[in-house]
Amino acid sequence: MTTTTVEIRNNIASDLLQYLENIGMLRVLKPKSVSANLKLSERFAGSLSKENAHKMQQELNSMRNEWE
Repeated sequence: MTTTTVEIRNNIASDLLQYLENIGMLRVLKPKSVSANLKLSERFAGSLSKENAHKMQQELNSMRNEWE
């Protein structure tokens, strides 16, 4: 048995997953809740690729320098 995370994009996909669960082909797991005690930096760590984070940091630095 393997566990796979999927992003449901519409109601048809959700209904299909429910049907597959009903016929015993898979089991839909409840999403794990994120602890409210975690800092935001811990909660969102890894949500951006290193390339995107670097580009965003460069853009922020550029915007800050425009004010000087």
